[in-house]
Amino acid sequence: KAFILSLVLILLPSFSWAWSGEVVGVTDGDTITVLNSKSLKDVKIGLYGIDCPEGEQAFSKRARQFTSKMVYGKIVEVKVMATDRYGRTVAMIYADKTLLNEELIKAGLAWVYWQYCGHPICETWKGLQIRARMDKRGLWADPDPIPPWEFRRKRRK
Repeated sequence: KAFILSLVLILLPSFSWAWSGEVVGVTDGDTITVLNSKSLKDVKIGLYGIDCPEGEQAFSKRARQFTSKMVYGKIVEVKVMATDRYGRTVAMIYADKTLLNEELIKAGLAWVYWQYCGHPICETWKGLQIRARMDKRGLWADPDPIPPWEFRRKRRK
């Protein structure tokens, strides 16, 4: 009995921050809208730990198309990691047990966003980003790609 109680107490917190729903919108490579299957409310979600090219940047359209192909119209599992300064949910998104955040990095369509990536998985993602860069996949085909956070900063000036 003590083992089962311990197991329930360990697993219980994970149920509170994970939910599922259908992807009903793809804003860009790292922002989607999911219809929460329990609350029946649309939730705008930023993908945790990554940053895709901005709309005016090369590979922005490819990142959006990649995300759409992977998740649009599908039921996904949303593992909430945080809420950003705009009140948007920040999460890891699983589609058919495949982690979208990670697949974007592997495809060379997103940077690991170090400033906001503190989970242990970020170290794995760093290796995947290095591999994509070495293989010149996606945005890494550009000899000098500009990270989106730098692009946004320059645009604000």
